[in-house]
Amino acid sequence: MASRTIGHLVAALILFLTCVSPLRGQSREENERACLQMVSNFIEKEGVRNPRVLEAMRSVPRHEFVPPALRVKAYADAAWPIGYQQTISPPFIVAYMTEALEPQPSDRVLEIGTGSGYQAAVLSRVAGSVYSIEIVQPLALAAQQRLKRLGYDNVNTKVGDGYLGWPEFAPFDKIIVTCSPENIPRPLIDQLKEGGRMVIPLGERYRQDFYLLEKRDGKLVRKQLMPTLFVPMTGRSEVERALKPDPLNPRICNGGFELQDGEGHPVGWYYQRQMTLTHNGAPEGHSCARFDNDDPGRTAQLLQGMAVDGRQIGTLRFQLKFRADRVVDGPEPYQRAGLQIIFSDEDRQPINDVHAVHWRGTTLWRNLHTTVAVPPAVREAVVCIGLTGATGHLLVDDIKMEASRR
Repeated sequence: MASRTIGHLVAALILFLTCVSPLRGQSREENERACLQMVSNFIEKEGVRNPRVLEAMRSVPRHEFVPPALRVKAYADAAWPIGYQQTISPPFIVAYMTEALEPQPSDRVLEIGTGSGYQAAVLSRVAGSVYSIEIVQPLALAAQQRLKRLGYDNVNTKVGDGYLGWPEFAPFDKIIVTCSPENIPRPLIDQLKEGGRMVIPLGERYRQDFYLLEKRDGKLVRKQLMPTLFVPMTGRSEVERALKPDPLNPRICNGGFELQDGEGHPVGWYYQRQMTLTHNGAPEGHSCARFDNDDPGRTAQLLQGMAVDGRQIGTLRFQLKFRADRVVDGPEPYQRAGLQIIFSDEDRQPINDVHAVHWRGTTLWRNLHTTVAVPPAVREAVVCIGLTGATGHLLVDDIKMEASRR
């Protein structure tokens, strides 16, 4: 899924999805073992079941699709920068989107957002042919060479604005979009075959949902899936975007978890892992978030992204309510329950990672206040809350955030 095209693709801004551990070695055997562990720990355990998708995820060497400096972290369930404000998506998201697409061996699939070519390589193992478009020319050319070198001969790539699709090879059985437009580009609707499926993240810049679209009698039937966060579709799509983020007034959305979508997910929060909403004993309103983990090192979390202009915003002050039950740190130093802020600059490169709060042990409901300094280079922030590798049980509610000017 890499840098998402159509504009600059959907790079899951969750950008550095928090906590990830480096691999200890980079031999072929170690990479293969890490890949198998990635599928087992981050994909199968999170609900992906399609055996063809799982085998594709096991067979594609993800370390070949990240920059050399990041190869030791290639098999972590995280998004990593690949240059030009783009990222490679977390492996779970690649597998999730691929499974939702239901690609068949004879399918012709259109991908919007080649990035480094990882999603295209995975698709090549489950579909007949893949046509992938990338708007960033250097990324597109590098991906083309990489895919050819690695033997993914049924992948075709080109440089272009994904908004327009690839009409020369339409109609497509399946379309996958790895960047987020506000609305579905009309050319993609026209290029989807009758009976075909499209998976696409839609919504505001920092509040999106995956949608599964099926074309029936010339019309699209929508099914809302889980919340997500991708970088915007650039090019024509971004020009047409009506709702713009406000980096001078960042706010937490739905910090009380009262707003839920049709699937029961908390609105505004994404990439949830081992989290449920409970209505039993919430200290504020009717709902609170509950995180449960008995597997040391496995993630239990919620994320929320936002635009923050560090040139004018000097601090972020948080307040929330929490309750902990037998919370124990995970095996790695970063695997700690609490509130974490991941800052990035205008190129979506991480510049700071702040563990603002660290919870351990057992406590009844408590109020917490903490303030985090914002570096001047910050342009985006991701708020992560949960166990993030620690074990035990954690409840959180009534999260508020106030930004102060410099």
